[in-house]
Amino acid sequence: MSSKHEGGCYCGSVGIEVTGAPLEMGYCHCNSCRSYSGAPLVAFVLFREEQVSVARGAELLGRIRRSEMSERQFCGRCGGHIMTGHPTLGFIDVHAAAIPTMPFKPSVHLNYAEAVLPIEDGLPKLRDFPAEVGGSGEILSE
Repeated sequence: MSSKHEGGCYCGSVGIEVTGAPLEMGYCHCNSCRSYSGAPLVAFVLFREEQVSVARGAELLGRIRRSEMSERQFCGRCGGHIMTGHPTLGFIDVHAAAIPTMPFKPSVHLNYAEAVLPIEDGLPKLRDFPAEVGGSGEILSE
């Protein structure tokens, strides 16, 4: 896998670059992600903050912060969802669709206790988050 990938929003006005290997790829089933996206789950690619940069259109980048845990970022022109920063953890999860050249290879489901779309794919289903970042670390059955 290439160590640098470019992507961005739906209209292309905001461009991002990600470098290096992601920490994790997976799906989030939490109510916040579902409500924000209008979808039954969100596919994410998790990076350290320093691995993600805005290459163009930074002035168009809109932000909404509903909690201290997450700051969602989107294009102010087309509304396309791009990424969610987690400042207390030093991570950014990029919407998988926002980096189309990066092969998406999910390895986990987060917040599966809130799932509205059951998925039987053999991947671990965490009740909430890994224990290392303050979650229970509990794995649920499919």
